[in-house]
Amino acid sequence: MKGGSLRSRHSALTIMAALVCSLPCLHGGRILVFPLDGSHWVNMNILIKELHARGHSITVLRAESTWYITETSPHYSSITVPHTRGIDESSFSSFLKRLLEMQRVDRSFWTLLTLHKEVAHEFSDLHGRVCRMVSLMFENQQLMQSLRDTQYDLVLADPAVGGGALLAHYLQLPLVLNVRWTLSGEGHFDIAPSPLSYTPLPGLQFTDQMNLLQRVQNMFFYGFGRFQGRLMVYPHYKALCDRYFGPDVDIYTLTRSADLWLLRVDFVFEFPRPTMPNIVYIGGFQCQPARALPQDMEDFMQSSGEHGVIIMSLGSIINNLPSDLMAEIALAFARLPQKVIWRHKGEKPAYLGNNTMLVTWMPQNDLLGHPKTRVFVAHGGTNGVYEAIYHGIPIVGLPLVFDQHDNLFRLQVKGAAKILDISTLDSKTFLQALQEVLYEPSYRINMQRLSRLHRDQPMKPLDSALFWIEFVMRHKGAAHLRTESYRMPWYIYHSVDVLVVLLAASFISFLTAFAAVKFLCRRLCFRRKNKCE
Repeated sequence: MKGGSLRSRHSALTIMAALVCSLPCLHGGRILVFPLDGSHWVNMNILIKELHARGHSITVLRAESTWYITETSPHYSSITVPHTRGIDESSFSSFLKRLLEMQRVDRSFWTLLTLHKEVAHEFSDLHGRVCRMVSLMFENQQLMQSLRDTQYDLVLADPAVGGGALLAHYLQLPLVLNVRWTLSGEGHFDIAPSPLSYTPLPGLQFTDQMNLLQRVQNMFFYGFGRFQGRLMVYPHYKALCDRYFGPDVDIYTLTRSADLWLLRVDFVFEFPRPTMPNIVYIGGFQCQPARALPQDMEDFMQSSGEHGVIIMSLGSIINNLPSDLMAEIALAFARLPQKVIWRHKGEKPAYLGNNTMLVTWMPQNDLLGHPKTRVFVAHGGTNGVYEAIYHGIPIVGLPLVFDQHDNLFRLQVKGAAKILDISTLDSKTFLQALQEVLYEPSYRINMQRLSRLHRDQPMKPLDSALFWIEFVMRHKGAAHLRTESYRMPWYIYHSVDVLVVLLAASFISFLTAFAAVKFLCRRLCFRRKNKCE
């Protein structure tokens, strides 16, 4: 009886603890957010909504002209910096279409080089606009005093631009990064040991098992990327750091000194590599179980019968493809028994079949989680890739720009995706790829295996992100998790000085031994000569 009473009391305490943990944070903190517009904002906004739901007060810094970041929101208050410009939707879309057209017309080395230069110049311009925004903020003493008086607990930032790191240093606040990319490239390369012998550089489409030629390319492009960053990105921030912090402070050091890195990576997707104590992996944190669809979409899904449905979306940054390419895609869809839901804006494609529904917006996560969904035709953006992994839906990939080729390549290596070259795509090759992924069971089996691995975690990625953000707030930082390696010169980090000392000691020891042997040999010869005489 007594044991039963103790067990009942223990169960009651367990239930109470679970209920307390599920409640929003009673003593909310103050968080200052420096985001990046575009698709990056979609990720940041998910964190903001959840932090707000837990009782935290969120302030978002935004440019006067933005793409997605609205001035008013039920989840945050905003500070708009006048006379500043973020990512402009129309100009960015035009830039992406120009890149796509160049890829389709000519695939020569010089065209690829031109593409690379255009992308570099576009991002250089973006960093210039960010630096202008930060400079205007620092010059506005009233604004900066207001930020100090608010007594924020931390700065939450996207390190693809350097504004958050600069602001955190100026206000002397802990810095938490919501990161996949930094000023230098992929986040791991900035903070964690990244041996180039088995850590492939994003964009090269190599695995962690590279041959000699691939390792040479890996090292060359790593060095070239760092050089390009120093040439086209670093000068914007150096001028700002010199002006407000002095010559001893640089943007790379400020970024690497962040207390916490929320890395949007899961090793189900990424190749294994070294990590660091202040990295928290939250890959797929935006994924969730599917919710009920709007009735018209649900009716369309159910009408597919045993054949199922194909979902197509090229994300938020590409509204539509060239008309001839859309016609080829539509023609391939029309030849399939499956139904198709295609996220599309603009003119209706030629050859569109009766089995295809065009929508300007779709609940992508909910569609991917529907039992009728068979294949996802995607451009390879990180959000879509993780949602496909979460729901176990194989992909036919149409990568366009940036990291999309690399994302899809990782899934193709794992047997869960089929990649097509957009520059040579026609209805025949697209139809063959769709039929292969639809009817070859290995694609679905491999993706469902990745889904099981991704879901099998002790804590959901979003919950993990929220816990560690609040951890930094509670403890005013997380310096005990941060190594000081980022402060080391390269020759100390790689122990070049130690190697020089050891080589010098070995050389001196060798010379000493050689001199001793030479001396002994001469003495011996001298004695023999005397004895003979």
